[in-house]
Amino acid sequence: MKRTAWGCVFCLVSGLLFVGNAFAVAGVQLEAMTEEEASKLGEEFGIAIGAVDEDIQKELKLQQPQGVAVFEVIGNSRADYAGIKVRSVIKEIDKQEIRNMADFGRAIKKAMKECNFTVGTYEPADPGDPVGWGVNFHFVGCKRD
Repeated sequence: MKRTAWGCVFCLVSGLLFVGNAFAVAGVQLEAMTEEEASKLGEEFGIAIGAVDEDIQKELKLQQPQGVAVFEVIGNSRADYAGIKVRSVIKEIDKQEIRNMADFGRAIKKAMKECNFTVGTYEPADPGDPVGWGVNFHFVGCKRD
């Protein structure tokens, strides 16, 4: 895609500037992230994930179709040791809100470079629990060999 001087002026005026493989919004640089890249990073962490679509939103009774749904947890992974559950929705990683797959990819890529971080999920309660759903925070420790 060709960018003209006028296009860049428009980008600056609208608060969004495309720079190489990243976007700058209000002075904060955001790395471009595809859903496929985010999925692969999820697998490295130990989960199979997908976007929260309208069907998942209805099934889980979410107010908005935001977050990342966990479809599978890989045994003996960092996600497994942290207690991430199947059918949970990841809403936060290290205090960064997760609205979609791109948010998840950027946040988990950064977090996995660290030894310790937290993952906030909205998840089903254990069977028989009268409360139903709840928010849970998972501590993710150092990678085990």
